[in-house]
Amino acid sequence: MSLNDWPADPVDEARQLVQAGRAGEAAARLSSLIEAGRGGLLARLTLVDALLAEARQTDAVAAARELTQLAPQWADAAVAFGRALIAHGALPTGIGELHRALRLEPVHPGAELALAEAWADAGEVEKAQTHLERAVAGGKDGRGVAARLAAMDEAKRADAGFVRHLFDQFSTDYDARMRGRLGYRAPEILLELALMVGGGRLRKTATLDLGCGTGLAAPAFRPFATSLTGVDLSPQMIAQAEAAGHYDALTVNDIEAWSFATPQRFGRVVAADVFVYLGDLTRVFQGVRRILRPGGLFLFTTERNAGADDFMLQETRRYAHGESYIQRLAAESGYDVRGLIHCTPRYNAGQAIPGLAAALMRI
Repeated sequence: MSLNDWPADPVDEARQLVQAGRAGEAAARLSSLIEAGRGGLLARLTLVDALLAEARQTDAVAAARELTQLAPQWADAAVAFGRALIAHGALPTGIGELHRALRLEPVHPGAELALAEAWADAGEVEKAQTHLERAVAGGKDGRGVAARLAAMDEAKRADAGFVRHLFDQFSTDYDARMRGRLGYRAPEILLELALMVGGGRLRKTATLDLGCGTGLAAPAFRPFATSLTGVDLSPQMIAQAEAAGHYDALTVNDIEAWSFATPQRFGRVVAADVFVYLGDLTRVFQGVRRILRPGGLFLFTTERNAGADDFMLQETRRYAHGESYIQRLAAESGYDVRGLIHCTPRYNAGQAIPGLAAALMRI
């Protein structure tokens, strides 16, 4: 279609194309219009929507950034930029841009709904609920976000976006925070347990650090690894681990999904202070068994739930697991419990956190 063939309202036509599932066509047409100097701010705003609908996040960020440069005081432009940043994985920066939109236009239901979605991504249910109520009061359809928040209350694992946001945010000073104020010792506890069940010896084998973070477990297990692989959901944490130089391979991925997809096999799997973000451990136990060689050790810590429930979500938004739950799930999943001990993997506000350290052997 040539520019002369466009309808009288090309922006409305482009919106209809997006709604009809033809976002790529809408983006191409709007780009041609803008390049010809015939596309105004609304065309650029609609282009961002089309690019996001087509999952072209990098292009959407570039288009939205250019839009905010052209109209720095337009709240709709700030909302578009915030949404594009969040879609591109820059959650904190995107939330900041959405709040800038509200400073420009304090009553903006679109910004409120986008913030509700963003805080849900970050696992902040109360903040998401506050913005959702404002969005609905302003006429926005918030049923999708409301259903998502209700599901989060019933979730059996922390939201992946929340975990990624949390650890990306703290990646720069994570090691000092964990080793200093929190007295973190989970890797050392797991190494001591492995040596104990191995009669004081630990053979060298291909080792997986599941949920490796910045690599705090690497110094403990690197001497006993023929190769050391790390997997973590947070790109910023993986960047820190890579800089330390302990790993042979590092991957940004969800640990459950990755364990069912990778062709790799290991003689040892370590998960230090990882399962506090997973309530139901069934799937991760199954995934680890898939990649663990027969006779290999699965070493992990959890926070300990002294109650009757298999697991519970604590006020800290970290899960605690019952000792009998770990024993039962191990038997159901094809492991022999070689060691299960009480421990203190970390402290919080000076108080020891009751934990469990487990050594399971794949049958």
